[in-house]
Amino acid sequence: MDFKIDPGLCVACMACVRVCPADAVAVEGTQIRIVDETCTRCGLCLPACPHDAIKATGDVSRAIELALSGRAALILSVECAVFFYPATPEQVVNACYAAGFRTVHRGVLGDELVAKEYLTLWADQGWGSMIRSTCPVIVETVRTQYPELIPYLAPIATPIAAEARYLRELHGADTPIVYAGVCLTEGGRDVDAAITFEELADVFRRRDVKVEAQAPYFTRVPEERRRHLSTAGGLPLELLMEETHASRRFRKLRGLGGLEAIARAVAVDRIDVGFVDILPCEGCLDHPLLGPRNELFRRREIVGATEPVRARGPVVEEAVARGVRVGEAFLILRNGHRPPAEAVEAVLTEIGLAPNGRPWDCGACGYATCRAFAESAATGRTTLKSCPPYLDKVGRQAQLQAAVDGLTGLATYRVLRDRLASEVARSDRTQDPFAVLFVDLDNFKQVNDRFGHEAGNDVLKSTARECAAHIRTTDLAARYGGDEFVLVVVHTGVEGARVVADKVRTGVEVMGRDLGYPAGLVTVSIGVAELSPARGPEREDVLVAADRALYRAKAMGRNQVATGAA
Repeated sequence: MDFKIDPGLCVACMACVRVCPADAVAVEGTQIRIVDETCTRCGLCLPACPHDAIKATGDVSRAIELALSGRAALILSVECAVFFYPATPEQVVNACYAAGFRTVHRGVLGDELVAKEYLTLWADQGWGSMIRSTCPVIVETVRTQYPELIPYLAPIATPIAAEARYLRELHGADTPIVYAGVCLTEGGRDVDAAITFEELADVFRRRDVKVEAQAPYFTRVPEERRRHLSTAGGLPLELLMEETHASRRFRKLRGLGGLEAIARAVAVDRIDVGFVDILPCEGCLDHPLLGPRNELFRRREIVGATEPVRARGPVVEEAVARGVRVGEAFLILRNGHRPPAEAVEAVLTEIGLAPNGRPWDCGACGYATCRAFAESAATGRTTLKSCPPYLDKVGRQAQLQAAVDGLTGLATYRVLRDRLASEVARSDRTQDPFAVLFVDLDNFKQVNDRFGHEAGNDVLKSTARECAAHIRTTDLAARYGGDEFVLVVVHTGVEGARVVADKVRTGVEVMGRDLGYPAGLVTVSIGVAELSPARGPEREDVLVAADRALYRAKAMGRNQVATGAA
C-alpha cells in the first residue's frame, strides 16, 4: 500500500507533517510528498488532512489480473463487514467468488497459527521482555526508529503472512495470494497483491458484480470462519483471559508514542517489562481507512454480530501447518534512516536560537521541535523555506543589507532618503535646524586610472571612515553613489556644519598622503546647506542646496568647503 498526495487538493497546511510519527512527509516549498521508503503506513495522515488530499492505494490492477486467472486465493479481512454494511459477509464472499477468486478466506487461519506460536512462547518463562510483532506498523517503526528494540520483538510473522504461507502449503506453492483489508502491509512479500476495501469494490464494479444482488447465504461451501485459539489480530484468547492488563507479565499499550518509553525501560534502565501488547491504534477496526474514531463502537458491534461461534477443536489442519513457517526474523538496519549529525547541526545553526537562547520549537514548520525539522531537512525531506524563524532571520539580514552599503559600511541612499524626510518633519515640528554635507572625491577617476580599481575601493572605504569619524551617533553618514557621500548633522546650523566639513576635508587629505598618494590627488570638496524652518514653506530642498554648494566648492579650486541654505 502506498499513500499519495493529490497536488490539486493539497494546500500545504502541514497537518500531515505534524501527525506523521515516521517523519515521512517531505516539504519542498508548496509541494508536499510522502517518502515511500520511510513511511510506515500507519495511516494517521489520512484523517489529519482537512482537504482529503491523501489517498491510500494498493495494487488493484494486479489483483484484477490474478482474479481473472481463476487461480488466486483471497484473504478477506473481517473488517469488510463494516465497509460493505448493510450487505452481509455472506454476500461479500459470494461477490468475491463471482469476481473470479478461487477461494476466499477470512484471515482466521493466520490468526490461529500465530496464536499457537504465541502460546508456545508464553509457556517459556525466560524471555523477560517481548513486544508483540503482529502489527507491521509497530515492526517497521521499531526497525527504523528504535533498533535497540529489535531483539525484543516476538519472532513471529503477521497473521496475514502466516495465512498466505498456509494457503500455499495447502493449494500449491504457485498459488497467487491477494489480500483485501485496511493494513495492506501486513502480508509483506508473502502476498502477491494487496488492495483496500474501496479498491475491492472497484474490482466488483469492473467485473460487473453487485454485492447487494448476491444471495444472503453462502453459495459455495465456505472456508473456515470459526476461531479456536485466537482473537482478531493473532493474540491467544487464553493469554488475554489469564493475564489482567495490570499484570507484570502483560502490558497493553496503544499508540506509537509508547515505544519511546519501552526503549528507555529496556535498553537504558534494563527493566524486564514482560509481554507488551502494543498497537498504533485500537486494532484494525480503528484504522483511519474505516472512518472516524467516534464510530469505533458501531464498527465493533457490526463485526461482533457477524462473528460465528468458536470452534471446540483446532480449525487448522495439523498436517498442513507443520510445513508452514510461522517464525520471523527481523533484520537490524545498519545506521537506520538517521542523517549525519554534522548535517543536522548545520541546519540548526542556520535556524539559530530564540531570544532566550533556547531552540524555537514553535511547530510552525509542522515539526514538534527544531531538531526534528533539522533531521528532515538534512535528509532532503524539507527545506529551510518552511521554517518561519529562519525566514524572519533572512528577512532581517536582507533589510540590513538594503540599509548598509556593502563596500563602505555606510547607510545606503534608501536610508538617506527616509532619514531626510524624517528630519524635515521633525524640524517642522520642533523648529530645530539641521544641516546636510555633500562630499565628493575630487580626483577619484585619476586614482582608478593610475592605480587600479582596488586602490580606488580602498580610497572609498578610507573616505567613508573619515566621514563617520567626525559625526555623532545621532547623525547619519551615507553613500550617495559612486564617489559621493552625504552627511546629515542634526540640531546643527550652517556654521557648526562647516566646522564638521573642514574636519572631514582635512582628514581625507591627510589620509591620502598616509596611503602614499601624491599630494593633492586624494582630496574632497564639500557643499554644506542648512534647513531652517524660519525660512518658510518656499525653502529649497536641502539636498539640492548642498549639491549646488558642492559645485561652488569645485569651482573654487577643489579641496574646498562651500555653504548654501535651503
